[in-house]
Amino acid sequence: MTEIFSHTAFRQLSQMVFAMIFFHISEYILAIAIHGKMNVTLMSLLMGKNYLLAMICSLLEYTVEIYFFPGLKEHWWISNVGLVLIVIGEIIRKLAIVTAGRAFTHLIKRYHEDHHKLVTHGVYRYTRHPVVVLRFFQQRILYEEYFLRQFFGSEYEGYSRRTSSGIPFLK
Repeated sequence: MTEIFSHTAFRQLSQMVFAMIFFHISEYILAIAIHGKMNVTLMSLLMGKNYLLAMICSLLEYTVEIYFFPGLKEHWWISNVGLVLIVIGEIIRKLAIVTAGRAFTHLIKRYHEDHHKLVTHGVYRYTRHPVVVLRFFQQRILYEEYFLRQFFGSEYEGYSRRTSSGIPFLK
């Protein structure tokens, strides 16, 4: 039981909590900076049932792992590699948000607005969906791509042919 409260385990849990706090605060600040405070709600940040379930599962996984395999938590380099991957993912995500500007929204737009422009530069030059969480976003991306094809027609078709989706097995 003392392994649950070891220094390394506490540091790893702290890293996870800090990463989550940073992610949400920075997403909220960027959303407000781009779209204005009146246009940003908790719903627009995708904090629904699926997200809550994912967070509960991650804490459950952590608890099960530390209880049944406490020695794994003593390999500090594992969590440091994970932290580096989180930082890289956050940098890519924030670059994508800033590059897309007003074109980026947490909720998929179903109607074309006058200010909508197809963003194909910056990180979007290399991938149409710069942040990959396959299972969580797979349906969302298909839905989003449907509307992008509706909004931009052949321009989006050409872009999608020359630019990877960034997600394995998603054409």
